[in-house]
Amino acid sequence: MTFQAPRKRILSNPQLTAFQSSNTYNAIVTHIEALNNSVTGVKLTDQVSISPGVKAILEILDKIEDVVKGTPPMDNKASRFGNPAFRIFYDKVDDLAPSLHATLPHFPEDATAEVSAYFVNSWGNRERIDYGSGMELNFLCWLMCLERIGVLGESDHIALVIRAFWRYIQVMRILQSTYWLEPAGSHGVWGLDDYHFLPFLFGSAQLRGHKYVRPKAIHDNEVVDELANDYMYFACIKFINSIKTASLRWHSPMLDDISAVKTWEKVNAGMIKMYKAEVLGKLPVMQHFLFGSILPYEGPPPPSETGNERKHGGHVHEGWGDCCGIPIPSAFAAAQEREEGKKIEGPGIRPVPFD
Repeated sequence: MTFQAPRKRILSNPQLTAFQSSNTYNAIVTHIEALNNSVTGVKLTDQVSISPGVKAILEILDKIEDVVKGTPPMDNKASRFGNPAFRIFYDKVDDLAPSLHATLPHFPEDATAEVSAYFVNSWGNRERIDYGSGMELNFLCWLMCLERIGVLGESDHIALVIRAFWRYIQVMRILQSTYWLEPAGSHGVWGLDDYHFLPFLFGSAQLRGHKYVRPKAIHDNEVVDELANDYMYFACIKFINSIKTASLRWHSPMLDDISAVKTWEKVNAGMIKMYKAEVLGKLPVMQHFLFGSILPYEGPPPPSETGNERKHGGHVHEGWGDCCGIPIPSAFAAAQEREEGKKIEGPGIRPVPFD
């Protein structure tokens, strides 16, 4: 295989439609479903075999956390928007990416430029200082690329979800609280979480077939606290409760609606459908997706570039405010108006200063 630096290819709805019937689209969906099915009935605290590839990934994620710790936020108290120090962090990760990938077992050196692009772009957008489901998708595709080139195997799927992916989410929470990353887009992630989608998808898979816990249990704080260490879904609910006031009904209406579903099987099936529609099926997300030799683009060529496309970083706006037009304040920044003493949940998360 001849590797190549990946680039954006989807700039219009016809291209997006073509992508949705492509082999690459089907491969991404199949990979998500395989990871999803692998963790049915599995707890975050369960023992799992760690291969050399997964071990190397966990060590890389530890190093990313070290980069955050070595890159403190700038004094930016006058703004609730993203902290400019994030750009310094991003550049450090970009510089480190080749050496980090060199630590992966059986990693071909000539794949570095292609594979590392997904890794670097999984931490947020450097210019806008924001983060959303598109960046989360980049991390998933990074893992997918590593499996396709032989660093990982199908036997790693459980560990990839409950160890590597969950560690990535924990590091992202630190980034979000340290640099007050803005939610990408104009409306967060549709009421699930300002930043993430996949922890709810994989988290609902963990709970499929659970004998006692039902989706409505997210409204019982004692149950949430008890189950947060074992299940992504409840860990995410606990995190949301720690940074937002009022009830889920007000600040997370989609999660509130989902809690009325009777079984986790139906919740999980709905999450997969929703991911296809709201992430893989949305132009504001997929116009930032990167295609290379491992995840090739198979659709029609992009429209001719115009001045407006160059202005928006090589993509077009076919609607209002869905992509990079409306900055959204970080929930961490808003949390500083909360009552003093309430702890924001998450390992390594920097406490938000209170006035």
